Order: sequence, then C-alpha cells, then structure tokens
Amino acid sequence: MFLVRTQPKTLIGTLIILRLRRTKFGIGRHHGRMDDIDSAIVRELQRDARQTNRELAGKLNIAPSTCLERVRALRARGVITGYRATVDLRALNRPVQALLTVRIRPMNREVIERFKAFLTSLPEVLSVYVVAGGDDFLVHVAVPDVDRLHALLMDRIFKRREVVDCRSSVIYQHVANDVVEPLPAERS
Repeated sequence: MFLVRTQPKTLIGTLIILRLRRTKFGIGRHHGRMDDIDSAIVRELQRDARQTNRELAGKLNIAPSTCLERVRALRARGVITGYRATVDLRALNRPVQALLTVRIRPMNREVIERFKAFLTSLPEVLSVYVVAGGDDFLVHVAVPDVDRLHALLMDRIFKRREVVDCRSSVIYQHVANDVVEPLPAERS
C-alpha cells in the first residue's frame, strides 16, 4: 500500500490511498493488449459464460480476485461485450434458415440506414450484414417453413421500392466456431 499526498486544492488537504498488489502479472492493474491469461479467460467464458468467477479462476490457476479484475478490465476495454444464451431455433419454431442477398438502389447512406432498420425490425431476421461486392446486404433469416420464407420475400422484401434484386439460399447445415481466439498481431 502506498500513500500519495497531493497538493491541497482547498484549505483541507487531499490524501489518496492507492492499493497496488504484486501478482504474477506484475504490480498494479492490467491494461493494454491481451495476454495469454486474457485469452484464456475469453476462451473459457465463450465455452461457458455461466461459470462462477471462482470456477473460472480455478480452471486458469489464478486467484479469484485477479480473475475478477481481468474480467472487469476486458469488459471495460470492450473485449467482452455481453453474455448470451444459445438457443435451438427448431425449439422456437424456426427450423428453416436461409441467407438472403439483397441489392438496393439508389445507393446512399440514408437508403442503407432506412433499409437496415426495416430488416432488423422483421421478426424472421437473425442478423444483417452490409457488404461490399455485387450485393449490398447479406441477411440471415429463420422461419417455420419454406412457405413462410416465400411470403417474407414476396410480401415484405420485394415490396420495398429500393430493392432491385434478392436471392435466397436455404441453409442445410450450419457449423459455427463457438470459441473465437485472438489472432497474433502482425510484425512489421
């Protein structure tokens, strides 16, 4: 524990107490780039975000206080943006998934933002990507059946004035990488 006396701004002086701990990661709080411990924390939380801090610390062989401090720092730095439940789309009456590619015109920010807002308001839409290349949007949808997919395309998407083309690809299988690892920085 260090005592730091600051210059008084008023008649009453200010005393600040800083508590710095020596850990195997050095003295003080951890900031900056992700190291191996941060990467391990992120990896483990992606595998199971419901585990307690004590369980997580035990898996990583670090003190619970260090683990909690690291998780808080990862959230503060925006590395961890939230915790979600993974759901079975079939259990939510959405067994049919498709990717839609959409082209719009005229191509300007206002039209893009308006169309993006329209898409995200549709209950069938899982995610929207604004992309470069021949298409302008890639849209992931999940619906009860192909009739509902057809209705979505004909009654909602193609009715929009800005839509000049839309193609759909039904997804037969979906495989996701549940744990995303940080990539090493390139050295110049």
